[in-house]
Amino acid sequence: MQMDYKGRIGNLIRDARKHRGLTQHQLAELLATSQSAINRIEKGHQNLSLEMLARIGAALDSEIVALGAGPTHLRVNGPTTLSGSIVVKTSKNAGVALLCAALLNRGRTTLRKVARIEEVNRLLEVLASLGVQTRWLNDQNDLEIIPPAELDLANIDEAAARRTRSVIMFLGPLLHRSDSFELPYAGGCNLGIRTIQPLMAALRPFGLEVKASEGHYHATVNRAIEPERPIVLTERSDTGTETALMAAALHPGTTVIRNASSNYMVQDLCFYLQKLGVEVDGIGSTTLRVTGCESIDVDVDYSPSEDPIEAMSLLAAAIVTRSSITIERVPIEFLELELAILEGMGFRYSLTEEYVAANGATRLVDMTTHPSDLTAPLDKIHPMPFPGLNLDNLPFFAVIAAVADGQTLLHDWVYENRAIYLTELSKLGASVKLLDPHRVMIEGPTHWSGAEIVCPPALRPAVVILLAMLASKGTSVLRSTYVIHRGYEDLAERLNQLGANIETFRDI
Repeated sequence: MQMDYKGRIGNLIRDARKHRGLTQHQLAELLATSQSAINRIEKGHQNLSLEMLARIGAALDSEIVALGAGPTHLRVNGPTTLSGSIVVKTSKNAGVALLCAALLNRGRTTLRKVARIEEVNRLLEVLASLGVQTRWLNDQNDLEIIPPAELDLANIDEAAARRTRSVIMFLGPLLHRSDSFELPYAGGCNLGIRTIQPLMAALRPFGLEVKASEGHYHATVNRAIEPERPIVLTERSDTGTETALMAAALHPGTTVIRNASSNYMVQDLCFYLQKLGVEVDGIGSTTLRVTGCESIDVDVDYSPSEDPIEAMSLLAAAIVTRSSITIERVPIEFLELELAILEGMGFRYSLTEEYVAANGATRLVDMTTHPSDLTAPLDKIHPMPFPGLNLDNLPFFAVIAAVADGQTLLHDWVYENRAIYLTELSKLGASVKLLDPHRVMIEGPTHWSGAEIVCPPALRPAVVILLAMLASKGTSVLRSTYVIHRGYEDLAERLNQLGANIETFRDI
């Protein structure tokens, strides 16, 4: 029994390490131990103290153990039929980008209805360590951000910074604040210089050079270098586009960004920059023309739009449980392709007339789902840059395909490991065959049955497993759910409001 318990912990540590892109040797360096010790730990052959478990959890940004309280788990009683209505919350990814972009402004930024999630909490800790004043204004999650005259870059909270990948977007604003600075990168992975190449293609024209070593990005700025021609992004990356936009916002000339992402969070950032006085043309296209300001010092109020990924999560919950629910404030322009695929599979739904989000631009609808008999699509399902199927929405098609009649091929071509986690659905009764690290074949329909599963370290597959548990007969347990709290606010409680039976608990 003891060896089985250590083996389960070892498997959890191994999966979290691989998700972070670390080798055993790199994790050993972070923990000041040997690679052979990491190998023994992952095989369940090593006794571990609580202190070591906590250190491993911090290094891998995975709540393997939380001293004093312990990780939270979810107990799901099913099968469930959902009913009622639910409002989509504002975008997680837009909120994160806007927190970084607030550093461009020397005045007060007030963001409305910010997603109160762990990713945001980590960024707020980093901002506070730099001297930025932040405070929640009310129970509506309105957030006030006031930067200091000078940022305390030497005092950055490294522990918090290493727990969020979003800190990389600080490069755009900070290159205008300091001639040289350092940023920690998550996990201390020495692949860092390779992973920021798309960003560097956008930032070198502004004089920024970055070297990655010893767990930090070392940045220097040559003020004599300015963009002389259009910036062509080597990948149509959301983060790369956002970082380029922030760099261009404080460049007083006009910067043209080609092969830009036009995804939802990029558009929200563009609308915010316009509030700051930055001219941005081409929003929604792959060519952005940005005329920046020499300095920005204004008090602004901005409302990020609703989250299309959360809307897709709720849509998948309704489909897998064969439920009729109303999902309010759905950002329809970022779900149109997903809905077209679902329609081809036989999904039935109805929409209200469109109306405008609080940001004054994004198109919203209210959607009512209807129980539907689905058939597998003839073609594979794969993500593409917007207006293609959203990369973060692909995993939800795994649980949807599992209730459809026939075989569905999912091709997750961007991530090396994420598709592997979708095979966890087989523990609940689904037929999921891993063809290679990027492709899975799913055959339905599925007769779901409850099981106990350790939450994978990838956000969307973790939520997919939770949604399958809603449809599963009997009691299911999803263990160590911190990763879900990183991207969703009160998801279990909100599903309970629709009729789910989900209990949050900790081990005694």
